[in-house]
Amino acid sequence: MNYKPVIGLEVHVELKTKSKMFCQCSASYFGEDPNSDTCPVCLGLPGALPVPNKQAIDWCVMIALALNCRILNNSKFDRKNYFYPDLSKGYQISQYDEPFGLGGFIEIPEEPGSKNLKRIGITRVHMEEDTGKLTHADGASLIDFNRSGVPLVEIVTEPDFESAFQVTQYLQKLQQIVRYLGVSNADMEKGDMRLEPNISLANEEQIAKNELPSYKVEVKNINSFRFVARAIETEIVRQSEILDRGEIPPQETRGWNEAKNTTVSQRIKEEANDYRYFPEPDIPPILLTDQEIKDIEDRIPEMPEAKQKRFVADLKITDYDAEILTREVTTADYFEEAAKEGEKHGITPKQIANYIINKKPNLEETVPAELVELILATQKTEAVSEDDLNNAIAKVLEENTKVVEDYKSGKVQVIGFLIGKTRALLPAGSSTVGIKEAIEERLK
Repeated sequence: MNYKPVIGLEVHVELKTKSKMFCQCSASYFGEDPNSDTCPVCLGLPGALPVPNKQAIDWCVMIALALNCRILNNSKFDRKNYFYPDLSKGYQISQYDEPFGLGGFIEIPEEPGSKNLKRIGITRVHMEEDTGKLTHADGASLIDFNRSGVPLVEIVTEPDFESAFQVTQYLQKLQQIVRYLGVSNADMEKGDMRLEPNISLANEEQIAKNELPSYKVEVKNINSFRFVARAIETEIVRQSEILDRGEIPPQETRGWNEAKNTTVSQRIKEEANDYRYFPEPDIPPILLTDQEIKDIEDRIPEMPEAKQKRFVADLKITDYDAEILTREVTTADYFEEAAKEGEKHGITPKQIANYIINKKPNLEETVPAELVELILATQKTEAVSEDDLNNAIAKVLEENTKVVEDYKSGKVQVIGFLIGKTRALLPAGSSTVGIKEAIEERLK
């Protein structure tokens, strides 16, 4: 039988505020000694009262606005009750029926290479606190509460995805947006961004009636785009086999086993009423005026799509180049500064784009002015004497010992920095022919 994948996503994004969501403990827990950054509030001790972090709320609203959501003027926090070792209070402070953001969307390519866009509906964007972290080793489970209480934004989509490709496109775009906003590093290796797909398959009758399947399977806490794609593809095969037998896959929560390249059952999936949500009695409703929402919206920087369009229109580069250069905000900002510097020397933005994309210089160690010098150096043809060249190289290597050490340790891309510095010491109009080879010879 033919089946149609029906996929929704829950994505958790940790905010990089200085303090936690409801207390003054540091939110920078990564690499710290276990349980070294806690207090009565984030440990849930009796009598401790939570105080909301305004910066975290503003950033949650900013994310919701960037995702085209409607912002509620009246929101509240709720208690989500469940008993698990990583929740010291026995409940999590979250949001349920009155979140900060509702009804947004993101547009992504429908298929690889297609210019047709598919709109992915965003159900809600809400604020909650992170839990503690469990470590299982040698038959024991250890709990580190440093992460407990760190501000966490949950972004929930409609079940609009039909393939692992669409999911990956959405996640890459979402990661790009939160990084552009500057509210999270979205580093999945550190747990800043955690991915949870809900996967089910619609049969032919459900497809014809535009009905959703009667079950869904959630795969929890995946930390890479590659693994979430694999988990989806694995579940499609597993669920197809169950449905072909005339059975319905159980509604459950599963985990991704990287070693076995498969999903594994964890527990029967809870429904909303299992959590016994009720308004958090220790935190009053959050009231946002239209002016406060507008003030937050005004702080949103230029987003990737707008930046791409501006680069194409104003700097006359191709759509392809603009898409590559705007993937990371640091690269986009660097390119724009280099384009301004290049204009002073007759270097076009297209030439700079080509150099960055094709040569892949180390942008952290090459300032835009030096990049322009490198480009200029490739255009000069006047010969330089061997003595002048050797003297310039010796001076550059002596003054940049750290870069020399980096090169010898394997960071060969720093050679561009040394070429630029050498070029700056040579007579105007000198050729760069042989400079790279001469520097490499001296560094042996």
